[in-house]
Amino acid sequence: MILLYGLYILVSLVLLWKGSDWLVERAVRIANWMGVSQLVIGLTVVAFGTSAPEFAVTIGAALSGQSNISVSNVIGSNIYNLGFILGGVAIIRTVEADRKLIFRDGAILLLCSLFLLLFLYDLHLSRIEGFILFSGLLIYNYFLIHQKEKVEIKREQSENIIVDWAVLILGLILVILGGTLLRMGAVGLARKIGISDWVIGVTLIAGGTSAPELATSLMASYRGHHGISAGNLIGSCIFNIMGVLGVAGLLRPMRVSQDAKSNTLMMLVIVITALLCFRTGWKMSRVEGFILVGLSLLLWYIIL
Repeated sequence: MILLYGLYILVSLVLLWKGSDWLVERAVRIANWMGVSQLVIGLTVVAFGTSAPEFAVTIGAALSGQSNISVSNVIGSNIYNLGFILGGVAIIRTVEADRKLIFRDGAILLLCSLFLLLFLYDLHLSRIEGFILFSGLLIYNYFLIHQKEKVEIKREQSENIIVDWAVLILGLILVILGGTLLRMGAVGLARKIGISDWVIGVTLIAGGTSAPELATSLMASYRGHHGISAGNLIGSCIFNIMGVLGVAGLLRPMRVSQDAKSNTLMMLVIVITALLCFRTGWKMSRVEGFILVGLSLLLWYIIL
């Protein structure tokens, strides 16, 4: 079985690499064709697509009564997205930030993180609280698309928009499949060691389901598409809280362990730190990347 889990991880890396390449390339072409900014595409289409593994794992865990895995997966994924992934990408290459990303989308992320901390204070996520979270996502996306920043339409860059959408969807499928295989391999090995559901959810499952964000943001940063790189991570974190947990809470009220409060507080610390780093010069420097990664390592050490 150990060899099989290792094979899962190896195959997942290939799928993540190729899928993220297609996803970023076609997302840029579609953004140009539609005449919208790459930031909007990153915050919506790309972010929601790369959050599909979190959605599948969290909803499945919620329906099967595994509330700890359901909630810890989202909290851990957001820590991973803003700490390890954003910080790691910045270490490799400076990530530039749009002012709107910080003042509009960053503020929304901070607000919904505070709401989640409030909702989990009693170690229970009710259907009403799930409805509030999901309604917030719908309102946010309505204003995001309604007030989207228009850019020059470059239809000549995309000869066949249908092909672009098909390749983008195929890229998403490969990225999601790759993330799923990575999670299966990592969790399979962890269960043999005897790690608790909450720790597995907030670390290994969170890392595995965040693999699509990692691959996509790295590829986007490498190609210089900072709107997609940063927007994907911020948008995924927003979708994880309001969309994934919102739907999960609507489907089934959840009770979680005492660790939920402290871990949500840790997530909030990462959110605030990331936004402050972006605010200095409207970019994430290599030094700030090291700070985020170091802080994430410290938080994971505390969790473990």
